[in-house]
Amino acid sequence: MKLVPLFDRVVLKQLVAEETTKSGIVLPGQAKEKPQQAEVIAVGPGGVVDGKEITMQVKVGDKVIYSKYSGTEVELDSEKYVVVKQNDILAVIE
Repeated sequence: MKLVPLFDRVVLKQLVAEETTKSGIVLPGQAKEKPQQAEVIAVGPGGVVDGKEITMQVKVGDKVIYSKYSGTEVELDSEKYVVVKQNDILAVIE
């Protein structure tokens, strides 16, 4: 199956969280914070949303940072994804 986002939605796959801190302390599973960095898997077509013309600023393959409590988590074929609106994406990592 394939996720195809509508309007200004973007499908993200979270990047793997760091297992150790910069000082070398190994973090147990519960202490790890969910990463806010992700890779763009699919991008909606944009269009008119709430009366405003939306052009998509991200593309498939971009690495992005998104808002901490945004989006909807979905699981498809044992892979976890997050579907967010484009305005929940804060930055593209270059």
